[in-house]
Amino acid sequence: MVETNPAASFQQQQLNQQATIAPLDWLADINHTGRAAFAAAPWPNRKTEAWKYCSLKTLAADSYNAAVPVTPVAADTLASTITIAGLDSYQLVLVNGQIDTALSSALALEQVVLFADANSEQQARIVERLSNGRQQSNHHLFNDLNDAALSSGVLITIGRNSPLDKPLQICSINTGADHAYSINSRVLVELETSAELTLIEQFASVTQSSDNSFTNNQTDILVGDNARLTHYRLNQMQQAAVFIGTSRIDLQRDAQYLAFHLGLGSALTRNDLVVNHNRGGSHSEISGVYVPQESQLVDFHTCIEHAAAHCTSNEVFRGIINDQAKAVFNGRIHIHKNAQKTLAELSNKNLLLTNKAEINTKPELEIYADDVKCAHGATVAQLDDKARFYMQSRGISEQEAQVMLSFGFINELLEALPHPAVGDWLRPLLAQRFGRVQAFTHEQIEALS
Repeated sequence: MVETNPAASFQQQQLNQQATIAPLDWLADINHTGRAAFAAAPWPNRKTEAWKYCSLKTLAADSYNAAVPVTPVAADTLASTITIAGLDSYQLVLVNGQIDTALSSALALEQVVLFADANSEQQARIVERLSNGRQQSNHHLFNDLNDAALSSGVLITIGRNSPLDKPLQICSINTGADHAYSINSRVLVELETSAELTLIEQFASVTQSSDNSFTNNQTDILVGDNARLTHYRLNQMQQAAVFIGTSRIDLQRDAQYLAFHLGLGSALTRNDLVVNHNRGGSHSEISGVYVPQESQLVDFHTCIEHAAAHCTSNEVFRGIINDQAKAVFNGRIHIHKNAQKTLAELSNKNLLLTNKAEINTKPELEIYADDVKCAHGATVAQLDDKARFYMQSRGISEQEAQVMLSFGFINELLEALPHPAVGDWLRPLLAQRFGRVQAFTHEQIEALS
């Protein structure tokens, strides 16, 4: 009896599935190149540095080749899943990878161009952006799969000197199905000179069903000269879901990128973030929080490419790992030869709530310029038993003490968010994670601030 290789079987099944999708003619070359590269790509294992601690066994254990379900989502279900109270935004809603016009706001639909509706000039810009992404050193086999499957996507363009008056919220909602299925999604964003945008990307599961999906998302963003992007990327998938996502940000002269990334955890959540400082004077300010529990795996790989002089970056990620969960953080700062006068800092701090929780953290500096100022560091610790005992001796329950100490570890990042409504929405979600507390009173949530 010949044993099958689950990884090879997964790759072949994905290729067979993509071959059945009717492509857009002008994307045929992208599709062909992606299929060839994905078919030839070796499957990552523990000897593959970028995937050393990120096991893909969960992904390879199933085919994810069932038809994508067409499942309507009620407005009240959507509200309970992704609505951020107190935040006035334009909402673009995708259910199982397809835009739901009934749930999306009309003004949000006006901001996007579907690949299928792109004119010849827009098609040329899309192909150029997609081709440029393939040339980057951080490109991996799931980016190839995304190219192979590319038949739909959205292009968002914010015009010159035109700030969008409200945040644009892209809500990607997955529903349950009888068999595992896969979604490949692509978002292209362009901010022209002096444009300004707040972009919120949410990836969530409908709470009433078990989400057995594999989402392979890629977002490519160009921030033009003197433009400013505030970017939230929020992962809130259910336990059974698998999510692999890539964000690539290209910064032009004097551009600003302010970002917050959240990983609540699922069977596998992998996020790759690449920020390219292509022109002088650009600045990136990136923070993130990941809080896996049970047997979840969360992996953040970030790379800040300083290719031009007089650029600055500051990156702070904090993780709280519970139960038997695992987390991975790999943060790399790459200072190119011509990137003189660079100022770059990276900090990663982690809190383990149990003896079986695990974190693999690896901050990296790679410097080829001699007139720079850089710093990086990582820490791993557990809750202070003395502090917990002191709080309990003052009448605070063990659950509340754990929640309060955990919030003390990350609250400065939530307080620094440009939109306070996002922080207010996150606190009760995180409280449930930290202390298994199903509901906190308003006063208790306020006290955590």
